[in-house]
Amino acid sequence: MTIHRQEIRSQRETGTQVPAQWPGRGPQAAPPPAQPAARPAPAPSPVPVPLPPRTGHRVLVYKQDPSVTELGARLAFIPTVVLNGPADARVRIELPGVTPVARNVSGDFVFDTGTPEFDCAHTFAVVRQAMAMFERHNGGEPIPFAWNAGGNTDPISVFPHAATGANAFYSRTAQALKFLFFTPEGAPSSSPHSPPFNGAPLDAPVVHTCRSFDIVAHETGHALLDGLKPGWLSAGNPPQTGGLHESFGDLTAIFLALSQPDQADALVALTKGNLHDRSFLADLAEEFGKALGMPAGLRNADNDLKLSEVGNEVHAISQVFTGAVYDVLADVFTFEMTRQLRTKDPALVLIEVASALCGLVFEAIVASPARGARYVDVANEMLRISADRGEPAIYRTFIRNRFAVREITTAVTALDDLMSGQMRMTDAGYTGDGRDVTEVGPFDERSASLRAEQDRSRCCGTLQMPEYELVAPEKLAERGTLEDDDILREDLEALRRAFSK
Repeated sequence: MTIHRQEIRSQRETGTQVPAQWPGRGPQAAPPPAQPAARPAPAPSPVPVPLPPRTGHRVLVYKQDPSVTELGARLAFIPTVVLNGPADARVRIELPGVTPVARNVSGDFVFDTGTPEFDCAHTFAVVRQAMAMFERHNGGEPIPFAWNAGGNTDPISVFPHAATGANAFYSRTAQALKFLFFTPEGAPSSSPHSPPFNGAPLDAPVVHTCRSFDIVAHETGHALLDGLKPGWLSAGNPPQTGGLHESFGDLTAIFLALSQPDQADALVALTKGNLHDRSFLADLAEEFGKALGMPAGLRNADNDLKLSEVGNEVHAISQVFTGAVYDVLADVFTFEMTRQLRTKDPALVLIEVASALCGLVFEAIVASPARGARYVDVANEMLRISADRGEPAIYRTFIRNRFAVREITTAVTALDDLMSGQMRMTDAGYTGDGRDVTEVGPFDERSASLRAEQDRSRCCGTLQMPEYELVAPEKLAERGTLEDDDILREDLEALRRAFSK
């Protein structure tokens, strides 16, 4: 019993309840108070997903030409509202019998390559991307077309299958971009097994200029530059002014490609970061060039042409300016890739370098003279703006050297380091002799590219349009619409005089 009493006393002291089946062992401990019923778990509440202010659209596009297999056709995203057509407030696609092209159930413009619907969507997307790129460099403000004056908001009409021919062009009079198509010489022109498509059989090797990323971007560049500098298209300007127009078109294609991460990444991998290796970036309009019997593209931005080698032929003159800017791009990329080797992916470095240089060229062109602009005018504005931005001094050394070696500008400092390959490419403060000059002179003021008439015989269709040849330079320099009567002005005045007798 002593053991049992001690056990019960211990249980009382510790609060342990004595089991009911133990009779005679004293009163049991009070049961613990009842716990309140557990509250039901609240129903899950989903977290709201932030949505963009406007719904965009996916578009299947060729990233370069159909012949550039490294990239092929991929989806692109247009982050603004696009109506069936495709069309929006600035751009309208026109293809009789096909447009308006309707969006699919997902609101996208995704069509099989090689179809007219694809051509409409692809062409719209590239035009819109080029416009958006320069609008970003314009502080987000829209860039007017040459006729957008006095409250005029007319869009530009884009014709993917405008006519048969090996060309494409921008017309201010028509307020349009027109892309032609053709069958290369010597290619089969008929087939008993396929119906005709725009005058050629489906299996014939028809080249559609609208399918070239480079060509669409190039012609869009003409339209945008005409809005910024309406006096530059006149044939009455020096050949270098015409060269600036052609070069701006090519540079639009180059900078637009480098504004897209997939293209920049593919380029870096293809060239191992050396922009002077042959690539789809420097070769412009590959399919078109090969169809005309050229070894590669229609033009090569990575060239060594000098002004003394090109005379007054505007197409060739343009390649001198394009080549200088391309060299500056390659130089700055080499410098920045080395400087940021351990902190940033090379493709991202290339995107940032290209965007900064695109903005520099854009601002320099805006600041250049309204008529008769020369290459040296743009080069000096690039130097001035670069200094105002606080960019490394070596950036301006790249600009001075590359324009000087092409006989565009005078060489302020000796080019020995550049020509011998001994230039200190990693020295941010490198100037050659310690002078960070921001104004240079023309290399040769007697150059045919400054004094002769423009030879536009090998230019794209834009510079061969009669409106830029026959309309008075003063009239072209004004913003506003152009009419056919403006082109025929001299003939009409002669008729009025004759019929007034």
